[in-house]
Amino acid sequence: MIGSGPASERSENTRKSDTMAKKTTSKKQGMSLNTMSLAELQQELQRREKGIRKLERRRERLLEDLAQVDTELASVGALGAAGRIRRRPRNDMNLVDSLATVLKGKTMSVTDVTQAVQKAGYITTAANFRTIVNQALIREKKVFKKVSRGQYTAK
Repeated sequence: MIGSGPASERSENTRKSDTMAKKTTSKKQGMSLNTMSLAELQQELQRREKGIRKLERRRERLLEDLAQVDTELASVGALGAAGRIRRRPRNDMNLVDSLATVLKGKTMSVTDVTQAVQKAGYITTAANFRTIVNQALIREKKVFKKVSRGQYTAK
């Protein structure tokens, strides 16, 4: 839907802030605090307090929205312990070590070893993880041995 979402809200809020700033500067243009009457000063204070209340309400709504987004990010595991967005998962062992652990004493196909390493706790966000596993098995000849076509074991 065009014109909805955070970007359009942001631009709408920016326009409101710009309009509010223009009103403040154009309303009493050229007048200093020394030349304003007490009634005008009180009126200006009330106007500014009203603006502050509006901004506080807006801030509260935005904080509620942010808390909801943080909850959604945490539920999919994209939020780290420090509350920052985690871009890339961290694993205790690198892929080659994880594959060697899973394949120790076994012969498995690339698909099976891919599933087994993920069940063992290796986290990946790759769309083509099987291909990455296959490349690692082919590349690391000192660690893995090709038993037959598509079948590998750890040395």
